[in-house]
Amino acid sequence: MYNFLKSSHSYFAYVAFAAIIIALLIAIFSMINKKSYSGSNLKTAMFGMIACHIQLLFGLVLYFVSPYGFQNLSGETMKDSFSRLLAVEHPFVNILAIIIITIGFNKAKKAMASGTGNKAILIYYGIGLLLLLSRVPWSQWL
Repeated sequence: MYNFLKSSHSYFAYVAFAAIIIALLIAIFSMINKKSYSGSNLKTAMFGMIACHIQLLFGLVLYFVSPYGFQNLSGETMKDSFSRLLAVEHPFVNILAIIIITIGFNKAKKAMASGTGNKAILIYYGIGLLLLLSRVPWSQWL
C-alpha cells in the first residue's frame, strides 16, 4: 500500500502542477489581452484547486503510512535536513500553499462580477505554486 500511495502522490503531482500552471497562464494571457474573468477561467482555476486538494489527500494518507512521515518525528529528525523536509517542512508548507490557492479561487469566484478574478488567480496561485515548488523533495521525486 505504501508504494502505491507514494507512486500516486508522485505522479499526481505532475497533474496538479500542470493544472496550476495552466490556470496561471490563462490568467496572465487574459490580463495581457485585457479580457475579463470568465466562466471558463473559473473552471480552469477550479480544476487546479481540486487537483491540489486530491494531491493533499494522497499526501495526508501517505504522511501517516510512510516511515518518513509522522512515525519519523523525533529530535534526531530535526537534526537531519532531509528527514526534517519530509516529516515537517514538506507537509506544513504544502498545506499552507493549498490554503492560499483555495483563498485565491474563492476571491476570483467572488470577483467574477467585477472581472478582476484574473489578478486574484495570478497572485494567489502564483504564491501557492512558488511555495509548492520550494518544498518538493527533488532528490526523491525525479
